[in-house]
Amino acid sequence: MTASSSVQQAREALGKRLREIRKDSGLTARELAARAGWHESKCSRIENGRTGPSDDDLRVWTLHCGAQEQTADLIATARNIDGAYVEWRRLERSGLRRAQESVLPVWERTRHFRAYSSWLIPGPLQTRAYIEALLRAIRDRRALPDDLDEAVQVRVDKQRILHEGPRRFAVLLEESVLRHGIGGATAMAGQLGHLLSIATLPNVSLGVIPLGADRTALWPVEDFWIFDHSQVNVELVSAFLTITQPHEIGMYARTFADLADLAVYGAPARALITAAIDSLG
Repeated sequence: MTASSSVQQAREALGKRLREIRKDSGLTARELAARAGWHESKCSRIENGRTGPSDDDLRVWTLHCGAQEQTADLIATARNIDGAYVEWRRLERSGLRRAQESVLPVWERTRHFRAYSSWLIPGPLQTRAYIEALLRAIRDRRALPDDLDEAVQVRVDKQRILHEGPRRFAVLLEESVLRHGIGGATAMAGQLGHLLSIATLPNVSLGVIPLGADRTALWPVEDFWIFDHSQVNVELVSAFLTITQPHEIGMYARTFADLADLAVYGAPARALITAAIDSLG
């Protein structure tokens, strides 16, 4: 199953719903296509989730099936599906700042954050130097418009949520994250020292999964954030994935709990961070 499978499943579920609406109207797929002025295969592609319907497609579908009272809900459902899988090139077409700002609403309303990372220190725990090095590399690799300073400031400003309101943060890092050099030795030393400081906050639980942990049952997975019980965000190589299906959120929650069992906390975690600092020389 690919990381975007939830989007395909949602499209198939919408297609099934549209098939039921068509059948309830007494129309065959060929008859509906003829009335709508479509190629006769279009109904089949939509009903099987191979083609996502546009707003106009849904208006025409419900019009000819006598189900116009469902139009608004169907359009909202389709738009949510389209927004679940967003390619970076679409999200970042005007620069990095927009991508940083796009997640602010969910961050503002969330009270319980769970984050797992196998590659990078998570955003709220990053230093300015680490953020700048990271975003500069993304800008250059993807040849994006240069709004680096603004994007860095948005991410820095977002870190206020660590100190505002009754928010709880549970963060799990693979030990390898502590060794991935971002921004050079000086930036990494500052970042790891900052991590030690953040770990002392009463609303932050920081776990580190040692390199020597037994991974027979559960190996490293893609980086993800769980926001309360309502949403999971996953950063892929090509896209930003938003998961809202309850059963999939449950899968990530169980994976997080299993990963948490592999981690060390408190003094053992601090020892791993300190060892990473020492390795910088």
